[in-house]
Amino acid sequence: MDSKLKGFGLRVSPTGEKAWFVVYRAGDGGRDAPRRRVTIGKVGTITPEQAREAAQKLLSSVRLGADPATAKAARRASATVSQLAEAFLTRHVRVKRKPGTAAHYADILNRLVLPELGSEKADMLTRADIARLHLKLADTPFQANRMLAIVGSMYSFGADVGLVPEDFNPARRVERYEETSRERFLTTGELERIGAAIREAETVGVPWRIDGAKPPSKHLPKNFENRRTTIAPEAAAALRLLIFTGARLREILHLRWQDVDMERGLLLLPDSKTGRKTVVLNAPALAVLAGLEHVSAYVIPGEPGVDKDGKPVDRPRADLKRPWAVVSQQAGLEGVRLHDLRHTFASYGAMGGLGLSIIGKLLGHMQASTTHRYAHVGADPLRKASDAIANTIAAAMGEFAKDHEANVTSIQKTGK
Repeated sequence: MDSKLKGFGLRVSPTGEKAWFVVYRAGDGGRDAPRRRVTIGKVGTITPEQAREAAQKLLSSVRLGADPATAKAARRASATVSQLAEAFLTRHVRVKRKPGTAAHYADILNRLVLPELGSEKADMLTRADIARLHLKLADTPFQANRMLAIVGSMYSFGADVGLVPEDFNPARRVERYEETSRERFLTTGELERIGAAIREAETVGVPWRIDGAKPPSKHLPKNFENRRTTIAPEAAAALRLLIFTGARLREILHLRWQDVDMERGLLLLPDSKTGRKTVVLNAPALAVLAGLEHVSAYVIPGEPGVDKDGKPVDRPRADLKRPWAVVSQQAGLEGVRLHDLRHTFASYGAMGGLGLSIIGKLLGHMQASTTHRYAHVGADPLRKASDAIANTIAAAMGEFAKDHEANVTSIQKTGK
């Protein structure tokens, strides 16, 4: 023990390891108070002067009523960010959110957050820690902002269940990136190319291509120039249904035959992103469904699996990534997402003069504000209305465009 600073000393373990420590009595410091010991650091990692200075600060805090050893033990016992995330996903997200949403939350946490911050104590994370991670994702602003939202939700859950202090949320007040719309509406020419590419891919196949961004492989198959890539009929049908109905991807991939009413022309979805939903089937969509075989409970079947007892399990197709990559590449549509097919369905409705409320019902929107994004697409009805108003005003003013024939209504003057 140090002769000048009471409670400060050097401990030597049986293995010869040396460490600086402080010993004190908790509470009021009386003889009956429990004796505590806190390790400051190992010899070699800090100097004797640094250890003495740390000991003085620690003992000063004890005289003010602190109990550093108990606080240190509590920090050790507190949840890490990984433990908080596991509790959040298990007890909240997978119970209260739809499977697709739960998978998205798990992906963001496991891929972006936990590799960087998983070992940190959840209640010791700072706003600066989250801001640094957010900045690291600046090249993908949508993803960076989703990360902030999910971490914020995770800490709100943690406060509710006592895993972190109340009102403690390091994601709060981290400024989000500005998000520009990613909506992409396909032109009639692009739709024509997509149709041709789907027909080619499901029949003779599209020419096999080498990825120009990757170095040529020495294991290229012989006569690769003559190889062609095909897609399954069910995948082609799924792409057509997405285009013809404006439905969401999972609504088509998870569609069961029992939910298809061919006679009334409806899809009666028991559970979509917005709950129970009815999709109105048009003639092209009905033709696609009529051409499919009933080989599974699912309209778009996936690879069969087995359960824990080895019995076959019927499963839907997991995704359309490969078929869409083949089709979109052949059609020359770089950067077009499957979800853009839904936007295209809505935009053609708007351009056709359909009201936003009708489009919203077709898409299954719960909020009118969600459909309002397509208002600017339906410019033709607005233009006709604008022409009608302006022509009436122009007639009253006696002014007409010389180079254009104006369909105007004469206004009779009244009054004195």
